[in-house]
Amino acid sequence: MSSPTLVTPTSKPAALFAVKTKTVTAAVAAAEPPPEKQTLLRRQFLTLSAATTLGAPLIVSTPAAFASSDEEYVKDTEDVINKVRTTITMDKENPNVATSVAELRDVSNTWVAKYRREKALLGRASFRDIYSALNAVSGHYISFGPTAPIPAKRKARILEEMDSAEKALSRGR
Repeated sequence: MSSPTLVTPTSKPAALFAVKTKTVTAAVAAAEPPPEKQTLLRRQFLTLSAATTLGAPLIVSTPAAFASSDEEYVKDTEDVINKVRTTITMDKENPNVATSVAELRDVSNTWVAKYRREKALLGRASFRDIYSALNAVSGHYISFGPTAPIPAKRKARILEEMDSAEKALSRGR
């Protein structure tokens, strides 16, 4: 059984109720400006938006969170390299391992937050190697805890990345 309101593919759609529309041409015509005024408004809008879009990069200054100089990047990166080396070569019996890992986490988070958005640094070999090593170290300590020793293969890879980053820094890369 089919319902009279059910629309099937074979049935023809029928209007449910008649709707009478009123035309309100007088109100619409009064609200719109004349055509010559309309093109003038459009031209003013396009001129203003183009000036704003093209002039905005000239006005915007570099935010303070970005690195101020190349020397600062080299110094900060050398500090991170030294901190990573001292932390991952600590003996697991050392009572200061957990605090050293917490300090390393703070230093690495600060370094990454400061230099990750620097487009000039993203292509550098030193940045790539340090970023990769920091990911490996922090991922290990997050997964296994701050007192878990880093496996020999992972430690060798991290130390190798630190060496290559140091060489790249000394060459200005």
